[in-house]
Amino acid sequence: MTIQYRPQGVCSQMMIVEVEEGVIRSLQVLGGCNGNLQGISRLVAGMKVEDAIQRLDGICCGGKPTSCPDQLAQALKQAL
Repeated sequence: MTIQYRPQGVCSQMMIVEVEEGVIRSLQVLGGCNGNLQGISRLVAGMKVEDAIQRLDGICCGGKPTSCPDQLAQALKQAL
């Protein structure tokens, strides 16, 4: 399953997530903080969708009520 998600309230503009049998196979993020998002992409590769949601949901960025990791959790909820 391929999820294409447009994040809200963050710098990144698009998240493309490949999920297979409940496991994240890859994550590509367009826009945002390149180094941080490359790191997150590598960390979540091979992780179960449920585990990633549990770890990332609710993370804030500065004074914003959301973040790129939180937005990834919102995108992954579509895979459940």
